[in-house]
Amino acid sequence: MYVSNALGDRRKKVRINLKKGIISYGEAFIDYIAKNEFNTSFDPFLGGTTVNVAVGVQKLGAKAYYICKLGSDETSDFVRKNLLIEGVNQSGCVISETKKVCEVYVHKSKEGDRYFHSYIDSTPHEQVYKHELQEALFEQAAIFYFGSGTLFHPISQETTKEAVRLAKKHRMLVAFDPNIRMKRWESEAACRNIVTPFLSETDILKISQDELLFLMNSADLTESLEKLRAYHIPYVWVTQGENGAAAVTANQTLHVSAKEVQAIDTTGAGDAFMAGILWCVHEKGLPESEESQKQYTTFANALGGAVSARYGGIISLKAKDVSSIKAGS
Repeated sequence: MYVSNALGDRRKKVRINLKKGIISYGEAFIDYIAKNEFNTSFDPFLGGTTVNVAVGVQKLGAKAYYICKLGSDETSDFVRKNLLIEGVNQSGCVISETKKVCEVYVHKSKEGDRYFHSYIDSTPHEQVYKHELQEALFEQAAIFYFGSGTLFHPISQETTKEAVRLAKKHRMLVAFDPNIRMKRWESEAACRNIVTPFLSETDILKISQDELLFLMNSADLTESLEKLRAYHIPYVWVTQGENGAAAVTANQTLHVSAKEVQAIDTTGAGDAFMAGILWCVHEKGLPESEESQKQYTTFANALGGAVSARYGGIISLKAKDVSSIKAGS
Protein backbone atom coordinates (compact mmCIF):
# COMPACT_ATOMS: atom_id res chain seq x y z
CA MET A 1 0.00 0.00 0.00
CA TYR A 2 1.33 3.45 -0.87
CA VAL A 3 0.41 6.68 0.87
CA SER A 4 1.43 10.28 0.36
CA ASN A 5 3.63 11.31 3.25
CA ALA A 6 4.01 14.95 4.28
CA LEU A 7 7.73 14.60 4.94
CA GLY A 8 9.98 16.82 2.83
CA ASP A 9 7.88 17.91 -0.15
CA ARG A 10 4.82 16.36 1.52
CA ARG A 11 4.15 14.16 -1.49
CA LYS A 12 6.95 11.64 -1.16
CA LYS A 13 5.74 8.08 -1.60
CA VAL A 14 6.56 5.62 1.16
CA ARG A 15 5.51 2.09 1.86
CA ILE A 16 3.60 1.50 5.10
CA ASN A 17 2.73 -2.14 4.51
CA LEU A 18 5.75 -3.06 6.65
CA LYS A 19 4.89 -0.44 9.29
CA LYS A 20 1.70 -1.19 11.16
CA GLY A 21 -0.04 0.32 14.12
CA ILE A 22 -1.08 3.69 15.49
CA ILE A 23 0.65 5.37 18.44
CA SER A 24 -1.49 7.60 20.62
CA TYR A 25 0.29 9.83 23.14
CA GLY A 26 -1.37 11.86 25.87
CA GLU A 27 -2.90 11.49 29.29
CA ALA A 28 -5.42 9.01 30.58
CA PHE A 29 -8.48 10.26 32.41
CA ILE A 30 -11.34 8.79 34.34
CA ASP A 31 -14.58 10.38 33.22
CA TYR A 32 -17.21 10.53 35.91
CA ILE A 33 -20.39 10.95 33.87
CA ALA A 34 -23.53 12.20 35.60
CA LYS A 35 -26.40 9.74 35.73
CA ASN A 36 -29.06 12.40 36.36
CA GLU A 37 -29.79 16.09 35.79
CA PHE A 38 -29.06 16.85 39.44
CA ASN A 39 -25.45 15.69 39.00
CA THR A 40 -25.44 13.83 42.29
CA SER A 41 -24.52 10.37 40.98
CA PHE A 42 -21.79 9.40 38.53
CA ASP A 43 -20.52 6.38 36.60
CA PRO A 44 -16.75 6.03 36.00
CA PHE A 45 -15.46 5.42 32.47
CA LEU A 46 -12.00 5.24 30.96
CA GLY A 47 -11.58 8.53 29.15
CA GLY A 48 -9.41 11.21 27.65
CA THR A 49 -9.14 12.08 23.97
CA THR A 50 -5.99 10.11 23.26
CA VAL A 51 -7.22 7.08 25.21
CA ASN A 52 -10.51 7.18 23.31
CA VAL A 53 -8.73 7.25 19.96
CA ALA A 54 -6.44 4.36 20.96
CA VAL A 55 -9.44 2.29 22.05
CA GLY A 56 -11.31 3.28 18.90
CA VAL A 57 -8.66 2.21 16.40
CA GLN A 58 -8.13 -1.02 18.35
CA LYS A 59 -11.85 -1.79 18.21
CA LEU A 60 -11.75 -1.17 14.47
CA GLY A 61 -8.94 -3.67 14.06
CA ALA A 62 -5.75 -1.62 13.84
CA LYS A 63 -3.02 -2.13 16.44
CA ALA A 64 -3.02 0.67 19.00
CA TYR A 65 -0.05 1.67 21.15
CA TYR A 66 -0.67 4.04 24.04
CA ILE A 67 1.91 6.31 25.69
CA CYS A 68 1.16 8.03 28.99
CA LYS A 69 2.32 8.17 32.60
CA LEU A 70 0.45 6.06 35.17
CA GLY A 71 0.75 5.57 38.92
CA SER A 72 0.38 2.59 41.24
CA ASP A 73 -2.96 3.39 42.90
CA GLU A 74 -6.45 2.09 42.17
CA THR A 75 -7.25 4.81 39.62
CA SER A 76 -4.22 3.86 37.52
CA ASP A 77 -5.15 0.20 37.95
CA PHE A 78 -8.59 1.09 36.58
CA VAL A 79 -6.94 2.57 33.47
CA ARG A 80 -4.58 -0.38 33.01
CA LYS A 81 -7.36 -2.93 33.43
CA ASN A 82 -9.61 -1.25 30.87
CA LEU A 83 -6.80 -0.77 28.34
CA LEU A 84 -5.96 -4.45 28.76
CA ILE A 85 -9.58 -5.45 28.19
CA GLU A 86 -9.64 -3.37 25.00
CA GLY A 87 -6.38 -4.88 23.76
CA VAL A 88 -4.43 -1.61 23.63
CA ASN A 89 -0.65 -2.10 23.88
CA GLN A 90 0.68 -0.39 27.03
CA SER A 91 4.39 -1.06 26.54
CA GLY A 92 5.03 2.66 25.98
CA CYS A 93 3.41 3.69 29.26
CA VAL A 94 5.68 4.99 32.03
CA ILE A 95 5.11 4.20 35.72
CA SER A 96 5.56 6.68 38.56
CA GLU A 97 4.67 5.78 42.14
CA THR A 98 3.34 9.29 42.79
CA LYS A 99 1.27 9.83 39.64
CA LYS A 100 -2.49 10.29 40.10
CA VAL A 101 -4.79 9.90 37.11
CA CYS A 102 -6.72 13.05 36.25
CA GLU A 103 -10.43 12.87 37.02
CA VAL A 104 -13.02 14.66 34.88
CA TYR A 105 -16.57 15.34 35.99
CA VAL A 106 -19.09 15.50 33.15
CA HIS A 107 -22.37 17.06 34.24
CA LYS A 108 -25.79 16.80 32.66
CA SER A 109 -28.02 19.82 32.04
CA LYS A 110 -31.79 19.86 32.48
CA GLU A 111 -32.06 19.65 28.70
CA GLY A 112 -30.04 16.43 28.73
CA ASP A 113 -26.83 17.87 27.26
CA ARG A 114 -23.52 16.88 28.81
CA TYR A 115 -20.69 19.30 29.48
CA PHE A 116 -17.27 19.26 31.11
CA HIS A 117 -17.73 20.64 34.60
CA SER A 118 -14.38 20.23 36.36
CA TYR A 119 -10.98 18.59 36.39
CA ILE A 120 -9.20 17.15 39.40
CA ASP A 121 -5.51 16.87 38.62
CA SER A 122 -3.43 16.53 41.78
CA THR A 123 -0.16 15.67 39.96
CA PRO A 124 -0.04 17.93 36.87
CA HIS A 125 3.77 17.86 36.81
CA GLU A 126 3.88 14.07 36.49
CA GLN A 127 4.31 13.88 32.72
CA VAL A 128 6.19 11.60 30.35
CA TYR A 129 9.71 12.95 29.80
CA LYS A 130 11.13 12.95 26.28
CA HIS A 131 13.90 10.55 27.28
CA GLU A 132 11.23 8.07 28.40
CA LEU A 133 9.85 7.67 24.87
CA GLN A 134 10.62 4.29 23.31
CA GLU A 135 11.98 4.84 19.82
CA ALA A 136 11.30 1.19 18.93
CA LEU A 137 7.56 1.96 18.87
CA PHE A 138 8.12 4.71 16.32
CA GLU A 139 10.24 2.40 14.19
CA GLN A 140 7.39 -0.08 13.75
CA ALA A 141 4.20 2.01 13.75
CA ALA A 142 2.71 3.90 10.79
CA ILE A 143 0.87 6.84 12.39
CA PHE A 144 1.62 9.02 15.42
CA TYR A 145 -1.38 10.77 16.98
CA PHE A 146 -1.51 13.38 19.74
CA GLY A 147 -3.83 16.02 21.21
CA SER A 148 -3.44 19.21 23.21
CA GLY A 149 -4.51 17.71 26.53
CA THR A 150 -0.94 17.64 27.85
CA LEU A 151 0.47 20.64 25.98
CA PHE A 152 -0.36 22.99 28.83
CA HIS A 153 2.71 21.64 30.66
CA PRO A 154 6.34 22.50 29.61
CA ILE A 155 7.54 18.90 30.12
CA SER A 156 4.91 17.43 27.83
CA GLN A 157 5.44 20.20 25.29
CA GLU A 158 9.06 19.05 24.94
CA THR A 159 8.00 15.39 24.92
CA THR A 160 5.48 16.07 22.16
CA LYS A 161 8.12 17.85 20.08
CA GLU A 162 10.45 14.88 20.50
CA ALA A 163 7.69 12.42 19.63
CA VAL A 164 6.93 14.36 16.43
CA ARG A 165 10.65 14.38 15.61
CA LEU A 166 10.83 10.61 16.07
CA ALA A 167 7.71 10.15 13.99
CA LYS A 168 9.16 12.11 11.09
CA LYS A 169 12.53 10.39 11.46
CA HIS A 170 10.81 7.03 11.02
CA ARG A 171 8.53 8.16 8.18
CA MET A 172 5.31 8.13 10.14
CA LEU A 173 2.25 10.23 9.42
CA VAL A 174 1.57 12.80 12.16
CA ALA A 175 -2.07 13.28 13.20
CA PHE A 176 -3.29 16.00 15.56
CA ASP A 177 -6.60 16.83 17.23
CA PRO A 178 -6.34 20.05 19.32
CA ASN A 179 -9.46 19.11 21.34
CA ILE A 180 -9.10 22.24 23.43
CA ARG A 181 -10.29 22.30 27.03
CA MET A 182 -9.78 25.85 28.32
CA LYS A 183 -10.01 24.80 31.96
CA ARG A 184 -6.46 23.44 31.57
CA TRP A 185 -4.97 26.67 30.18
CA GLU A 186 -3.92 29.88 31.87
CA SER A 187 -5.36 32.02 29.08
CA GLU A 188 -6.67 31.89 25.53
CA ALA A 189 -3.51 33.56 24.27
CA ALA A 190 -1.27 30.98 25.93
CA CYS A 191 -3.33 28.19 24.39
CA ARG A 192 -3.09 29.64 20.88
CA ASN A 193 0.63 30.39 21.18
CA ILE A 194 1.47 26.83 22.21
CA VAL A 195 -0.99 24.84 20.09
CA THR A 196 -0.75 26.57 16.71
CA PRO A 197 2.97 25.85 16.04
CA PHE A 198 2.16 22.13 16.05
CA LEU A 199 -0.17 22.65 13.09
CA SER A 200 2.86 23.10 10.83
CA GLU A 201 4.08 19.63 11.83
CA THR A 202 0.75 17.95 11.10
CA ASP A 203 -0.21 15.72 8.17
CA ILE A 204 -3.74 14.88 9.32
CA LEU A 205 -5.76 17.37 11.35
CA LYS A 206 -9.14 16.77 12.92
CA ILE A 207 -10.61 19.89 14.50
CA SER A 208 -14.09 20.99 15.53
CA GLN A 209 -15.51 24.10 13.92
CA ASP A 210 -15.51 25.95 17.25
CA GLU A 211 -11.87 25.03 17.87
CA LEU A 212 -10.91 26.17 14.38
CA LEU A 213 -12.57 29.55 14.92
CA PHE A 214 -10.83 29.86 18.27
CA LEU A 215 -7.32 28.95 17.08
CA MET A 216 -7.59 31.17 14.01
CA ASN A 217 -9.02 33.93 16.22
CA SER A 218 -11.94 34.53 13.89
CA ALA A 219 -15.73 34.40 13.98
CA ASP A 220 -15.99 33.41 10.32
CA LEU A 221 -15.50 29.84 9.07
CA THR A 222 -14.34 30.80 5.57
CA GLU A 223 -11.78 33.22 6.95
CA SER A 224 -10.59 30.60 9.46
CA LEU A 225 -10.09 28.02 6.71
CA GLU A 226 -8.07 30.54 4.71
CA LYS A 227 -5.88 31.26 7.73
CA LEU A 228 -5.47 27.52 8.32
CA ARG A 229 -4.10 27.05 4.78
CA ALA A 230 -0.99 28.98 5.83
CA TYR A 231 0.06 25.91 7.84
CA HIS A 232 0.05 23.70 4.70
CA ILE A 233 -1.67 20.73 6.33
CA PRO A 234 -2.36 18.18 3.57
CA TYR A 235 -5.50 16.64 5.09
CA VAL A 236 -7.97 18.42 7.36
CA TRP A 237 -11.33 17.36 8.74
CA VAL A 238 -13.55 19.97 10.41
CA THR A 239 -16.28 18.36 12.49
CA GLN A 240 -19.60 20.15 12.84
CA GLY A 241 -21.54 17.97 15.27
CA GLU A 242 -24.95 16.84 14.05
CA ASN A 243 -24.30 18.68 10.77
CA GLY A 244 -21.53 16.27 9.79
CA ALA A 245 -18.02 17.23 8.79
CA ALA A 246 -15.99 18.89 6.06
CA ALA A 247 -12.95 17.29 4.41
CA VAL A 248 -10.53 20.08 3.46
CA THR A 249 -7.56 19.86 1.10
CA ALA A 250 -5.55 22.50 -0.74
CA ASN A 251 -7.96 22.30 -3.67
CA GLN A 252 -11.41 21.91 -2.18
CA THR A 253 -13.73 21.68 0.81
CA LEU A 254 -16.12 18.73 0.71
CA HIS A 255 -19.01 18.69 3.18
CA VAL A 256 -20.49 15.35 4.19
CA SER A 257 -23.73 15.27 6.18
CA ALA A 258 -24.18 12.97 9.15
CA LYS A 259 -27.08 10.57 9.53
CA GLU A 260 -29.56 11.61 12.17
CA VAL A 261 -29.23 9.66 15.43
CA GLN A 262 -30.89 9.87 18.81
CA ALA A 263 -27.98 11.25 20.83
CA ILE A 264 -27.75 9.91 24.37
CA ASP A 265 -24.17 10.81 25.30
CA THR A 266 -21.92 12.81 22.95
CA THR A 267 -18.82 12.25 25.12
CA GLY A 268 -16.11 10.87 22.85
CA ALA A 269 -18.02 11.30 19.57
CA GLY A 270 -15.28 13.50 18.11
CA ASP A 271 -12.65 11.01 19.24
CA ALA A 272 -14.57 8.24 17.50
CA PHE A 273 -14.57 10.35 14.33
CA MET A 274 -10.79 10.70 14.53
CA ALA A 275 -10.36 6.98 15.19
CA GLY A 276 -12.42 6.32 12.07
CA ILE A 277 -10.25 8.58 9.92
CA LEU A 278 -7.01 7.10 11.25
CA TRP A 279 -8.24 3.55 10.71
CA CYS A 280 -9.19 4.37 7.11
CA VAL A 281 -5.78 5.91 6.43
CA HIS A 282 -3.99 3.04 8.14
CA GLU A 283 -5.86 0.37 6.18
CA LYS A 284 -6.44 2.09 2.83
CA GLY A 285 -3.91 4.93 2.56
CA LEU A 286 -4.50 8.66 2.40
CA PRO A 287 -7.58 9.72 0.41
CA GLU A 288 -6.34 10.87 -2.99
CA SER A 289 -9.73 11.43 -4.63
CA GLU A 290 -13.00 13.17 -3.84
CA GLU A 291 -14.71 9.79 -3.62
CA SER A 292 -12.27 8.41 -1.05
CA GLN A 293 -12.50 11.64 0.99
CA LYS A 294 -16.27 11.23 1.03
CA GLN A 295 -16.02 7.56 1.99
CA TYR A 296 -13.62 8.24 4.87
CA THR A 297 -15.73 11.13 6.16
CA THR A 298 -18.96 9.14 5.91
CA PHE A 299 -17.37 6.28 7.84
CA ALA A 300 -16.05 8.60 10.56
CA ASN A 301 -19.42 10.35 10.83
CA ALA A 302 -21.14 6.99 11.28
CA LEU A 303 -18.70 5.97 14.00
CA GLY A 304 -19.19 9.25 15.86
CA GLY A 305 -22.95 8.86 15.57
CA ALA A 306 -22.85 5.32 16.92
CA VAL A 307 -20.91 6.50 19.97
CA SER A 308 -23.36 9.38 20.54
CA ALA A 309 -26.22 6.90 20.59
CA ARG A 310 -24.67 5.02 23.52
CA TYR A 311 -24.00 5.96 27.12
CA GLY A 312 -20.37 5.91 28.19
CA GLY A 313 -18.38 7.07 25.15
CA ILE A 314 -16.31 5.08 22.71
CA ILE A 315 -15.48 2.31 25.19
CA SER A 316 -19.17 1.33 25.12
CA LEU A 317 -19.07 0.63 21.37
CA LYS A 318 -19.78 -3.05 20.73
CA ALA A 319 -18.22 -5.35 18.12
CA LYS A 320 -21.58 -5.66 16.36
CA ASP A 321 -21.73 -1.84 16.05
CA VAL A 322 -18.30 -1.79 14.44
CA SER A 323 -19.20 -4.61 12.06
CA SER A 324 -22.42 -2.84 11.05
CA ILE A 325 -20.62 0.45 10.37
CA LYS A 326 -17.91 -1.28 8.34
CA ALA A 327 -20.53 -3.14 6.33
CA GLY A 328 -22.31 0.10 5.52
CA SER A 329 -19.19 2.07 4.58
